[in-house]
Amino acid sequence: MWTVSDAVGSVVLTGLLAAGAWTVWFFRWSWIPDWVVEYAWLVPVVAGVVSVVDTVVSPRWRYQAHRWEITGDVVYTRKGRIGRSWQLVPVGRIQTVDHTQGWFERAFGLATLKIQTASHAGSSSIEGLEEADVRRISEELAARAGELKDDAT
Repeated sequence: MWTVSDAVGSVVLTGLLAAGAWTVWFFRWSWIPDWVVEYAWLVPVVAGVVSVVDTVVSPRWRYQAHRWEITGDVVYTRKGRIGRSWQLVPVGRIQTVDHTQGWFERAFGLATLKIQTASHAGSSSIEGLEEADVRRISEELAARAGELKDDAT
């Protein structure tokens, strides 16, 4: 899903830049320097090359960096490529457990699990899980959070 999502974004961005470069070349407005008109074609070409590399590398790197685990009393999530962050959400502090599914996720049968606590910093999300798994996990976490509810004063 991440690869296709990045590819769609890359095609749209490169297409918009190509349209802009063509517009600059076609109209040749007097206020635009000649060197800009002459090299305008380079902008979408460079963006296209960078986008292709990003589309190939980024999702694999993201997959290697993102991890999650749910134990009996804590939900662990790890995110980040260069700077990594671990987040531990105690199940007893969970206020809501949601599962969302955007149109792109729906096309792949995936969904996102969102865990929210009273603290914004304590909230977490896990992307790209199978829809059935997200539904099952959200129900289990909601039930377990009700059982483990602690005094959050």
